[in-house]
Amino acid sequence: MIVVVGVGADGMAGLSPTSRAELVRATVVYGSRRQLDLLDDSVTASRREWPSPMLPALRTLLDDADSDVHVVASGDPLLHGVGGSLIRIYGPDRVRVLPHVSSVTLACARMGWAVQDTEVISLVMGEPQTAVRRGGQAVVMSRDASTPSALARVLTDTGRGDSELTVLEQLGGPAERRRTATAREWAARTPGDVDDLNVVAVRYLPDERRFGVLPDDVYANDGQITKQPMRAITLAALAPRPGQTLWDVGAGSGSIAIEWCRSGTGCRAVAFERDEERRKRIADNALAFGVPVEVRSDAPEAFDSASPPDTIFVGGGLTQPGLLEACFERLPSGGRLVANAVTVESEALVAQWYSRHGGDLQRFSHYRGEALGGFTGWRPAMPVTQWVVTKP
Repeated sequence: MIVVVGVGADGMAGLSPTSRAELVRATVVYGSRRQLDLLDDSVTASRREWPSPMLPALRTLLDDADSDVHVVASGDPLLHGVGGSLIRIYGPDRVRVLPHVSSVTLACARMGWAVQDTEVISLVMGEPQTAVRRGGQAVVMSRDASTPSALARVLTDTGRGDSELTVLEQLGGPAERRRTATAREWAARTPGDVDDLNVVAVRYLPDERRFGVLPDDVYANDGQITKQPMRAITLAALAPRPGQTLWDVGAGSGSIAIEWCRSGTGCRAVAFERDEERRKRIADNALAFGVPVEVRSDAPEAFDSASPPDTIFVGGGLTQPGLLEACFERLPSGGRLVANAVTVESEALVAQWYSRHGGDLQRFSHYRGEALGGFTGWRPAMPVTQWVVTKP
């Protein structure tokens, strides 16, 4: 059995009787150097610091164990912590977790925020741009002392410089400290004495949150964009599920990839685009929304360098020789492919594939009301033929 004990910045003094008793009876305790140093002399176990990389050590914890193995972790070990990793490796029957009050709960208590209204974002392994939001509030878990300034810079660079940052250090311990500034102010005058043990409470400003499919003008684009009505239909056809990866082939502005990532927890995308300027624009759009989009060059040449897909959308380049074949080949069994065709040639190709592989074939058209002299008339958008298929 592996027993994981959460420890706060106040060390042994803040432990429950059960957690303290577990550490006192332990024969070996694993943890980071900082966590091990929080233990007092009542813990007589052999103390073993995690090596780097840490994951291989987790897989061998029980190899030579004659009794329970103990692990100390910060706060709640199941909140972006080692507890979740150990349960994934060994299963819940072989791992017992004794949580402490998490840094997120403590941060919300200091800020006066309801926990259920607060997003939790981890930058322990993630990049700062993944913590960009267009409104709301979040507790951002830091990798080290450099995280607050890195986050402040990326917020400032993406037009979120007015966001309010509160850096909370050594939460719950005798050296607890709180400092508040705007992202712009923090980026311009970064303190040099930030503690490695910190979280950042962020209120994102301006608040421009919108739910559902976004309007076209929020994306930087050169006209090569799946328009909002068709984007809504396409997202419904793609049917994203949590943790899935989309390939957006012929991505243009990256709007489909970004909407996919916004749609569910853990959704990621790879955008393939041959034009260099558009690739830069996709990256900028993804950064503005804080979503994980890998940007790759032309398809299918760049397919082998990308994360494997669960779903593929083809919005451009349909008539390129071999493109649909390459997409279908890399689609996993049970994976979904959605292709939108707007030209006669691409429509004919999609019809051929539909006749061979089945699926659903639909044609969509919509009209926009526009001024016609002193009246209003209907202006048609180009019709779109959409093929949706699930690979057997």
